[in-house]
Amino acid sequence: MSATAVKIPHGDETVTLELTVKEMMALAGIRFHNDHPVEISARKKLQEAIEVKYSIDSKEEAPIPYQHLV
Repeated sequence: MSATAVKIPHGDETVTLELTVKEMMALAGIRFHNDHPVEISARKKLQEAIEVKYSIDSKEEAPIPYQHLV
């Protein structure tokens, strides 16, 4: 099978996101069994950064349109 390349416009641009060390670790896959809100907080910050970058209305609750990914 051949690999399919996904092209994301401006995909190599950097985005600055402020996370706590625990949030960063949670996004890296480390589980905090007694502190699940840390993972939720990190994912919310990441989602907000994506919404700002792509000007997505957070009330839509929709994924990034396919046309933005191609």
